Amino acid sequence: MSDYLVKALAFDGQVRAYAVRSTDTINEAQRRHGTWPTASAAIGRSMSAGVMMGAMLKGEEKLTIKVEGDGPLGAIIVDSDAKGNVRGYVTNPHVHFDLNEHGKLDVRRAVGTSGTLSVVKDIGMRDHFTGQVPIVSGELGEDFTYYFVTSEQVPSSVGVGVLVNPDNTILAAGGFIIQLMPGTPDETITEIENRLQAIPPVSKLIEKGLTPEELLFELLGEENVKILDKMGVQFECRCSKERFGAAIASLGPDEIQEMIDEEGGAETQCHFCNETYHYSADELTELKNEGNNLQ
Repeated sequence: MSDYLVKALAFDGQVRAYAVRSTDTINEAQRRHGTWPTASAAIGRSMSAGVMMGAMLKGEEKLTIKVEGDGPLGAIIVDSDAKGNVRGYVTNPHVHFDLNEHGKLDVRRAVGTSGTLSVVKDIGMRDHFTGQVPIVSGELGEDFTYYFVTSEQVPSSVGVGVLVNPDNTILAAGGFIIQLMPGTPDETITEIENRLQAIPPVSKLIEKGLTPEELLFELLGEENVKILDKMGVQFECRCSKERFGAAIASLGPDEIQEMIDEEGGAETQCHFCNETYHYSADELTELKNEGNNLQ
């Protein structure tokens, strides 16, 4: 099964729901960054939440999530858009601890329990929406739940999970977001709460082979769910040699000449995908000339 997410309504439109299988996507992030298991769980949970939040956008809109806790992991950065593309990295990928008291990867210890979670939405025309909340858990699912309730005033439940193989590859990853529309009856809320308390961890359900649709059926009852849309999900970075070249050109001729004289070339690396781009002295001379033409 390839990665994808679904959008749905439930309980006659009283509930909006999203679910994603992101195993391959998080595996690609793990491969590119060489993350250790606890770091993989943290970035995987964040990217799973991020790609579902991106699915709430429209057209060319995109968003950036930044989780800055006081744990050894450092900042987690995730970019996503409305088309199922997501990318992310963590400041310190080589973080791992023994399992916590619940037998799970100790994401809370890696992220920290103090700090901020911020979301910046680029909705076009240089218009940005920014929301920021304090980290309340460090487990990330609860932190994203708190973000929706506090910053967007939407009662929500966010569940995200990652299972890691002994060789550090990703066994299962995914998640769900359930949101209550205004006026949702108490009996519907109670039923959803009871179901949420009864289900196994979302990563375990994905490991068993449940599809995103089946995740929502498990969470909300198949008879209550109406699937609206299905969208492929993938790790995709927007970087390119041309983009980095434009950034070098903007440095100015003196700084570029310094690179040529001292290094005989230049090398840049993308934080998000770890792709490295090399520029020869001749390429730098071209970029210098481009910069001169723009002045």
